[in-house]
Amino acid sequence: MSYGKLYIIPTPIGNMADITYRAVELLKNLHIVYAEDTRVSSKIFRHYSIDTSLRSYHTYNEKNRTEEILNRLKSGQDVGLISDAGTPGISDPSYLIIKSCIDEGILFECLPGATAFVPAILLSGMPNHHFSFYGFLPQKKGRKKSLDAILEDTKTSILYESPYRIVKLLKEISELDSPDRNVSVSREITKMFEETVRGKCSDVLKHFEQKKPKGEFVIVIEGSRK
Repeated sequence: MSYGKLYIIPTPIGNMADITYRAVELLKNLHIVYAEDTRVSSKIFRHYSIDTSLRSYHTYNEKNRTEEILNRLKSGQDVGLISDAGTPGISDPSYLIIKSCIDEGILFECLPGATAFVPAILLSGMPNHHFSFYGFLPQKKGRKKSLDAILEDTKTSILYESPYRIVKLLKEISELDSPDRNVSVSREITKMFEETVRGKCSDVLKHFEQKKPKGEFVIVIEGSRK
């Protein structure tokens, strides 16, 4: 029996219309789809009348689920992998299953689609011909070391941050580097309350100190001038 195929499928980061026709048709015709949070993915499935079975695949069950997915693929099933929003593998699990498919000689394919940092760097107005993507910083151990490296980077840098730590991050940049470092903070990209705030770090910090941060954040940091 020939192996099935794994499909890495991006989903909208906010606006439900930001999914390709191909992705919807594929999701309808797969044997099963593994999702970061089945409750979140169920909303997309209902919106597009997709009735394919869903199972969870996230950081805490990644190892066991990878073995399960491999067994399905080896039995000839075609399997999809999606995250809550955007492209799986960009600050979400997928490395382990992709590496396993390569090692086992199983075909896989990644569809193009939404990912939050691309519109964020364009909205920032900062140089985008070369940039560094760092994802989420460590919350505690190694955080300062990681941020020091970012602030020394001469390329534009991109980070993801939660609404609970965005003010802390802006304060850290001001204190470790300079309140004059230019930053751009985008939140809720493609959603109703999308917002991008650009300017000196100190000014952007004041904005979010006065306005309670809500939503998903992408911060773009000017490259070091040193």
